[in-house]
Amino acid sequence: MVPFHCQFTKSENQLIMIIIPKNYSSPYGIMDTERAIKLIKDTFEKALAEALHLTRISAPLFVKRNTGLNDDLNGVERPVSFEMKDAEGQTIEIIHSLAKWKRLALKRYSIALHEGIYTDMNAIRRDETLDNTHSIYVDQWDWEKIIAPSDRSLEYLQQTVNQLYNAFLETEAALVAHYPKCKAFLPKEITFISSQELEDRYPTLSPQKREEVFAKEKGAIFITQIGKTLRSGKKHDNRAPDYDDWELNGDLIIWNPLLNSALELSSMGIRVDEKSLAHQLQLANAEHRKTLDYHQMLLKGELPLTIGGGIGQSRICMLLMQKAHIGEVQASIWTDDMLQLCEENGIQLL
Repeated sequence: MVPFHCQFTKSENQLIMIIIPKNYSSPYGIMDTERAIKLIKDTFEKALAEALHLTRISAPLFVKRNTGLNDDLNGVERPVSFEMKDAEGQTIEIIHSLAKWKRLALKRYSIALHEGIYTDMNAIRRDETLDNTHSIYVDQWDWEKIIAPSDRSLEYLQQTVNQLYNAFLETEAALVAHYPKCKAFLPKEITFISSQELEDRYPTLSPQKREEVFAKEKGAIFITQIGKTLRSGKKHDNRAPDYDDWELNGDLIIWNPLLNSALELSSMGIRVDEKSLAHQLQLANAEHRKTLDYHQMLLKGELPLTIGGGIGQSRICMLLMQKAHIGEVQASIWTDDMLQLCEENGIQLL
């Protein structure tokens, strides 16, 4: 199926592009879609928990700003914030993700070595640019696991990624078994490459285009060492300095044949220890964060060493069901122009 592109105005000064597959028609009605979503989520959640030895726990929708527990993601996104009637003067933020909160929870709940937790995380990311795969509403599995000092290596990271990817394959197999109209397309193995190796391979391409070309070639890739400065003097992508270790993290990306584009399903990594936190805060000119409660605990060695990440629930659903727009598998808010364009092209948003 060959896609074509449509551009439309989101606001007076910004154009946004979405991809409309040629002759697109989803084989799933709304209720079939909802039942398939549940099957995918139930299957993947069980496979993830078993593979990584995780236990589901409850998680917050918001945290106090002064704790430093909210995540800055790429370092520039603005959280939604408000004040509570019974706590005047304290700013509360809707979470972006739970990377730091989960690490604190592992300590509070006395989780054992090589055991971990996962949550159903819901968030609002007000600064997302809406398109086929981005929404201001985020639903993902956030997970975190305690590791030993000897596990802080690329080898352990890759081992964990392979376990995670096997859960994707198990979920795809379950969906195909229940819905014959759904065809399996995920490659059986994932290919690893560092951000520097990717730059060396495609030096004239932008980071996003490098991902596209390599993902199309391999089908499923994991790009390591996101956030560090490359030999070119540029970064592959930005990462906040206070959760992932930039030497020991990465993005899991799948080639989406329907949209003819790369789709990031998970960002994950081995988290900073005292040394790498101090170093990355210095590189990011963010040493003022050292005074925050969470950062103080980490710098004093009071938190466990961990690995963790987030896995997009709606993205997994739209990919495996080969839906053209993330709004076909989640209820969110879209611009009037996007709603009209999708309706005109047979894309049924929830």
